[in-house]
Amino acid sequence: MSASDPAGTHGRFVVVPASYVYLVREAEGGTEVLLQQRGDVPYMAGHWAAGAAGHVERGEDAIAAARRELREELDVEATDLRFEFTMQRTQHADAIDERVDFFFTARSWRGEPRAVESAKCAGLGWFRLDDLPEPMVPHEAHALAHLGTDAAYLTFGF
Repeated sequence: MSASDPAGTHGRFVVVPASYVYLVREAEGGTEVLLQQRGDVPYMAGHWAAGAAGHVERGEDAIAAARRELREELDVEATDLRFEFTMQRTQHADAIDERVDFFFTARSWRGEPRAVESAKCAGLGWFRLDDLPEPMVPHEAHALAHLGTDAAYLTFGF
């Protein structure tokens, strides 16, 4: 590191990791997923997104982040957290726009999902995977279209 390169990156971009968890259940009309409508937040306010998601914190792995986000955002504990796939995405802008997202599902959990961070969440709802609400966060709509497939690696924005 130097004064001209305080982060020590020497021109390399920084990748921001995040974990997403979709609670999934079988219903009479088909498979449903729990989504939250984003509240008054800087990114995609009013759009539908994963019930629980957030950045992986320093010293934390993606699985631990997924479990933490479930507790912090929905007040539930997954009893069968399952890794689905990884998504690499970009917006070809600032270094912060290079992302690696880890997607998980849970089909059983302890507790009743509720919006813990009500200022950030305008609502929660169960939706059929084949009939998602609008507007959706675009990269999450892409992820949900691949849920339950054999996809292990997705890209978005390339």
